Amino acid sequence: MNEPSKGSAKTIKLAERRVFSQSFKPLYQEGMGLVEQAAEYLDGKGRLEAKKLSRTAATLYAAESMRLTTRLMQVASWLLLQRAANSGEMTRDQVASEKSKVRLDTASAHDEALGWSELPKDFLDLVSRSLRLQALVKRMDEEIYGGAMNDTPAATRRANPVSDQISLLNTKSEAKRS
Repeated sequence: MNEPSKGSAKTIKLAERRVFSQSFKPLYQEGMGLVEQAAEYLDGKGRLEAKKLSRTAATLYAAESMRLTTRLMQVASWLLLQRAANSGEMTRDQVASEKSKVRLDTASAHDEALGWSELPKDFLDLVSRSLRLQALVKRMDEEIYGGAMNDTPAATRRANPVSDQISLLNTKSEAKRS
């Protein structure tokens, strides 16, 4: 789909050109590959490694696993929408309407969280790679479609230790109920 943006016809947006050309394929493959790698890890090696963690680290692992999965599913949704637009299956307006349901702001507890240093290296690598990919996709989305997708920036939420602790407590109480 090579129609120009609704902005100035003279301005070339690099992100838009990347998404609506063959150079989108590597980004799409990277994103979907990361989804697959995370699923394999969480269902296999990650499950075994999580059993060896302290209670605090296991709780953090469970919460961060949910964030990782959510983040990757949102990025995958965005990538699928762009692929549909790129192949002509959807119009730009249809994509804009559907992408309003996609959130590219899933935060992470990061290394300040209690138990973070105990988390498995492979898991932390997946979290880091997913955050980088989410940031790239979010920047591209903002350049292509304009404006921020959500009201509260992820950096603001990420820097809130109270919110992180509440999230951990909720995860602990859910785990006890199971």
